[in-house]
Amino acid sequence: MFGSYFGEPNSNIAGGDHVDGGTSRFDKNGVIYQAICANCNLDAVNGRPPFPTTPGAWSTVNNANGPGCNLAMVKIAMNLAGVKGGVQSAIDGLRDTAGCLPLPVIFTDTIGNAQSYEWHFNYVPGNPPDLITLVPTASFTYNAVGVYTVMLVAVDPNTCNQRDSSFTNIRVGDLRADLRPFWQPIGPGCPKFTYEFINNSVTDPSRPFQDTSFVWDFGDGSPRVPAKIGAANSVIHTYPAVGTYLPKLQLKDTAYCNNPEDSIFKISIADNVKAIIATPATGCLQYNASFKSNSLNGITFQWDFGDPTSPDNTSVLENPTHLYVNAGNYIVRLTVTNPGTCNITHDTTFAITVFDAPVPDFSTLPIPPVVNTPTTFNNLSSIDAIRFKWVFGDGDSLITTSRSPVLHQYNATGTFNACLTAYNAIGCDSTLCKPVSAIILPLVDVPNAFTPQSGDINSVVMVQGFGISKMQFIIWNRWGQKVFETNSRFQGWDGRVKGVVQPMDVYVYTLSIEFFDGTKTTKKGDITLIR
Repeated sequence: MFGSYFGEPNSNIAGGDHVDGGTSRFDKNGVIYQAICANCNLDAVNGRPPFPTTPGAWSTVNNANGPGCNLAMVKIAMNLAGVKGGVQSAIDGLRDTAGCLPLPVIFTDTIGNAQSYEWHFNYVPGNPPDLITLVPTASFTYNAVGVYTVMLVAVDPNTCNQRDSSFTNIRVGDLRADLRPFWQPIGPGCPKFTYEFINNSVTDPSRPFQDTSFVWDFGDGSPRVPAKIGAANSVIHTYPAVGTYLPKLQLKDTAYCNNPEDSIFKISIADNVKAIIATPATGCLQYNASFKSNSLNGITFQWDFGDPTSPDNTSVLENPTHLYVNAGNYIVRLTVTNPGTCNITHDTTFAITVFDAPVPDFSTLPIPPVVNTPTTFNNLSSIDAIRFKWVFGDGDSLITTSRSPVLHQYNATGTFNACLTAYNAIGCDSTLCKPVSAIILPLVDVPNAFTPQSGDINSVVMVQGFGISKMQFIIWNRWGQKVFETNSRFQGWDGRVKGVVQPMDVYVYTLSIEFFDGTKTTKKGDITLIR
């Protein structure tokens, strides 16, 4: 469809551009990647034009000091591929094209470079698509037996071909094979190396299995063998050594809608089986305990959670969970079995204590609220609480282990949702919230003296007030130099500048305030630093 050349027009010139064998590569989209022995003699010697290069090339000139080839790399893309589509189906999370009723299928365009997608889940020529999407995935559930042709049309009107179709077939059936492998160790001695395998699978009696419908895979690398139905067709297999094996019964008959399907089980050949429980020994209501078996050589597991009032007091899972809804002490029992070992079964117990959360409670004073007066929070929580978190509802909080009353000054008039969370020794917690009211009258002042090295309340000078929302507090020395500035009502000046206590003197401050109700004020004054 296309022919041309790239390089010097006269290939007979000595040392001209040329291609050695094996230097061309082509990708699936028809793009050519070509290596060229280029500009083999200096331009000045032969009067040839420089080899054409594109911006950003490693070099744009021949760097040889004398006659010699340069390696030129060329990519030739015709951009004629157009839009492409490639439909693929997945059933139960695996790539598959067959299954049993009802059959949900997820379809994907494996290329995914179109602008839109037309899906035909049961393609009939001339019929409109069943679904149009802007994403390369779609799902559909088949509710009738049959073989369905699925067509995906990938659409991109900006490409030369605009549309590309791809197809797959989905087979839907109602004849299911119920795989039921049975195995048991046989013979004397221990551990057991020889096992009998029986295929007890069942299906619709009117359409029985064939002798070739199943195979045994013993999981030790040995050849697979036919798995005929019934005890009379049992198969004996001897394993070569102690260890864990994963044999499986495999369905290999397309007459059944769940073909191909495997039923995998575990055989562990060892001297003894040992039950080991791993789970936290304490929990808080409601305690959803996650049990883990660290048992050795276990095949089957039987759990008793020690919770007889629960309808789910037992489990045969290897790593189950159980929800304890009542506080108390529970004895958990795990029995692990492996018929291929010498002791066959082993059990162990484990104690779990489930704690109820402590009961939080508190009261507040004064009631009713008093103007500009801190609220006192009295802790009335149950005696098993050892740690507390106060959330005052205005953005402030406190974590403490003390039951002493807590004072909190609200900074605005209103009703706040104050909460107390109480924790017991293992971290169980419960929270109680109550509305708390406060009345605040906007007010502000600044002390006129302080003693930086006194170590008491007077060692820091700071803004005092109520209802302060925003502020700017600046202190200057007598030379007009700024010695302190803050926007926080909780931060004051300790009389130091760069760590050095300033001399005793009179300092000047300016203060700009905006209160919670939107009113504003300014203050100026003197502060005496006393040493």
